This record gives sequence, C-alpha cells and structure tokens, in this order.
Amino acid sequence: MVKRESERDPSPVIADLSGSLIDSSKVPASPLRRWGQQAEGLRKEALVFYFAFKHPRVRWYARTVAVCTAAYLVSPIQLIPSYIPVIGFLDDFLVLFLGVKVLRKLVPVDVLTECRQHADAVENLRKMQIISSTAVLGVVAIVSLWSLATVIASFLTLKYLRR
Repeated sequence: MVKRESERDPSPVIADLSGSLIDSSKVPASPLRRWGQQAEGLRKEALVFYFAFKHPRVRWYARTVAVCTAAYLVSPIQLIPSYIPVIGFLDDFLVLFLGVKVLRKLVPVDVLTECRQHADAVENLRKMQIISSTAVLGVVAIVSLWSLATVIASFLTLKYLRR
C-alpha cells in the first residue's frame, strides 16, 4: 500500500553509513547539540513570557512575578553572589525555575498558546533575516574576493609584460 504525502510519517529519515535508511528522531543527539536545543528552547520560552507580559489579558500579579524574577536575575544584590563557582548560579536557576512555574500557573492557557504562536512567528522571521543577512554577507565576500583577484591578476600581468 502506498501512502499519500499527507499520510506519511513526519519524522525525518536519514541514511546511515551502510546506505540503509533510519529514523533520525531515534538517533541519539550529541551532548553539545542537546545543550544548544535546550538553550534555543529557553530563549523561545523567554520570548513567550515577554509576549505574555505585554498581553492585555494577563493580570497585574502575574506581571509582578515576571518583573521580580527578571529583576532578581539582573540585580547585583543576590542571596549567593554569582561570582562564586557553581553555587553562585544555583540561586539564579532556582529563582528562574520557580518564576516560570508560577507564571505558567497564573497566565491563562489560551494566552500562553497565543503567545507561543507569536513567538514561533517571530523566531521564523528571525531565522529568515539571518539567512538573508548571511546571503548578503556571502555576496559581498564573493565580490570582494573577485575584485581582489582581478587587481592581483592585473598587477601580475603588468609586471610580466614590463620584463
């Protein structure tokens, strides 16, 4: 039985070294890749809470929790100073964790869903802008190298003809 395009499994498939196809969602990710994914998720979650903070249906006490959490993280006055190795960031992570948990309870689910969609749209726009700026940078680099190669070739040709 042939599956239609809409019925296919959305998980990506890659080829291993032997050439057989495997499901890439079952391939264990490297620790560095997992940290990167977690950092992206944390950044996206911060964007979601920023949009939730700006949303008109969020109550004042939820906004107060968000402001107090962010203020503690950037404040120079902390329970455990951040310059102490390992344990210095422990209180920061604890405050962040508790702040996110409380905000998830205080902000209505439909508002969080709307803010997640808005954050996804902003993230996609950011990725498109990065790609477009990378393309512009690539074009500038190629034109610069081509111009430099032309000047050097002209100089070498003139030097050869003068002999």
